[in-house]
Amino acid sequence: MDFQLSDDQRALRSGMRDLLGAVFDRDRLRAAVERDGALDRSVWRELGAAGFFALRLPEEAGGVGLGLPEAVLLFEEAGRALLPGPLVATHLAAGLVKGAAEGEAVVTAVAGDLPVAHLAEADAVLAVGLRGEALSGEETGAEALTGEALRAFVAAARPVRSMDPLTPLHRARADTERAPATTERTPAHAGRFRFEAALLTAAEQLGSAARTTEAAVQHAGSREQFGSPIGAFQAVKHLCADMLARTEPARAAVYAAAVTGDPVEIAAAKLLADEAAVRNASDCLQIHGGMGFTWEADVHLHLKRAWLRAASWLTGAGAEELLAADLGTAGRLPRSSAAYGRPAPEAEGGG
Repeated sequence: MDFQLSDDQRALRSGMRDLLGAVFDRDRLRAAVERDGALDRSVWRELGAAGFFALRLPEEAGGVGLGLPEAVLLFEEAGRALLPGPLVATHLAAGLVKGAAEGEAVVTAVAGDLPVAHLAEADAVLAVGLRGEALSGEETGAEALTGEALRAFVAAARPVRSMDPLTPLHRARADTERAPATTERTPAHAGRFRFEAALLTAAEQLGSAARTTEAAVQHAGSREQFGSPIGAFQAVKHLCADMLARTEPARAAVYAAAVTGDPVEIAAAKLLADEAAVRNASDCLQIHGGMGFTWEADVHLHLKRAWLRAASWLTGAGAEELLAADLGTAGRLPRSSAAYGRPAPEAEGGG
């Protein structure tokens, strides 16, 4: 069995990198920072035209007809570029919210008591109702809030300070009264939403981890101290090696989870990708030295975004509980079929 990327997958990834290099280069990144993370709708529409949001919609529904592994490759590139915005929610809302697939609508999401990103600019909010402990992974359902329901939700929310200058946050009151939702997502889609969101977020973390590794190696090769590149010093070599040693296992885990769709494997992938993104950005900052701590350097943006993603969808504590529960059961927790709203094979009868 060949686990290497196909030629088509490599071309897809390369095309996404080229697109982001053209529509969201470093100048646009820094401009977004100066705008406090305000979204550039023209970039959003470019992504829609390229099929980023409609990637997994069937062709008869106007989509590209590809799968979760291909989506992971695109989100990895988005993470490399530090592309801001609620990419995961809009991608998952394609086919549910009008205009999401084409990039004409910006869709954000709220799950439990987590803050909501880019709420002020959203055309719709996916509200995911969680039930029970983190290890259960159960959801009561999800609904798309638009129109009057969206306006009521936004009016009741309050802005909170975000550690990432590219991601404005709001927190909704727990007792918010919402108008009836315009659209409802069926319970069969609810489990899929949470775990796929976690996996796509892990893919963004993977892209960030890979980018900070490259930035650290590049700086270590060009920056000189005592007449030699700092990359010649053993301590710096070890930091760079550790960064690579975190990135590649995370890559394998994210790619494997994209193939299986298994909630437990997604939890493991999210843990590894979160660690790689946060620790690699920290080490990259260390290798850059004093200049790494300045506002003009991009390293701090990767670190702050990595912290934020690590606290979204499936946190470290939730993923650890899910993994521990899976290891501690006599059999195994319901795997990918149950997470997608269908009974697990063992629950359908038989031993």
